[in-house]
Amino acid sequence: MRYFLTVAEERNVSRAARALRITQPTLSRQLKEFESSLGTELFVRQNKELVLTEAGLLLKSRAEEILELTERTEQEFQDQKKALFSGHVSIGCVEADNSDTVAMMLEELVNEYPQVTFTIFSGTSDMIVERLEKGLLDLAVLIEPVDTKQFEKLVLPHEERWGLLVSKESFLAVQDEIEIADLARIPLLSSSRTEVAAMIGSWAKESGVSFQIVGTFNLIFNVIPLVENHVGSAIGIEGALSAWNLDRLKFLPLVPEVKTKCVLVWKKHREHSPLVAVLLQYFKDAFEA
Repeated sequence: MRYFLTVAEERNVSRAARALRITQPTLSRQLKEFESSLGTELFVRQNKELVLTEAGLLLKSRAEEILELTERTEQEFQDQKKALFSGHVSIGCVEADNSDTVAMMLEELVNEYPQVTFTIFSGTSDMIVERLEKGLLDLAVLIEPVDTKQFEKLVLPHEERWGLLVSKESFLAVQDEIEIADLARIPLLSSSRTEVAAMIGSWAKESGVSFQIVGTFNLIFNVIPLVENHVGSAIGIEGALSAWNLDRLKFLPLVPEVKTKCVLVWKKHREHSPLVAVLLQYFKDAFEA
């Protein structure tokens, strides 16, 4: 897998062999044997470079995940040996105003165990859930509404307020809030998540109107230019916008008020490393009722 990924990155067997510190014939032989075992070509030659085939592209994404999981498993065994004197923890976080909560827990962990290292992975709920299921993340902070049946969860106290992001040049910008029923007359941009779509459908049913969804998105920062240029107004949570410069935009809270909470989730029946178990206990001690 490492040989294959290196050739894919270098696009040249000679350069890959130098990077791997092995001979070119050895690498070529290993690559041919690998293709033979899979029963398909992984590379084709184009303009004196090796380019991934469709099968190669599929394998590349899988290989990166397999190697990352392998390295994490090896690291967990090392963590077991070293107990809690050192180790690594990976946490996934969605776009929401939950960074203070995670920072507070990590600060306590690092103060207690100074050699600890950590990774924060930011992305959509779907991306984070996928990595959590594959074992590439230890814990994750997600924003409701979200399906957590396959996970253990801890509800965090911070609430996120839902509203509408509009251009300051919009006729709506003179308002300080917006009623859910008023969304019917506005071109809307909304999250592509199934749970959010269901929640918006529930709002529409309760208000007795239909909403005009002109576009969907997975991360809010991609939508900001669309709102600025009047393509539509975006439905989202206030906390996801806190890190952005919104000089040309305005957030209007929904009326009646809609709030949802963040949840800390982890895989059911998974044996955590001692380090992750300690961090999880910090969260439970702080927030579990």
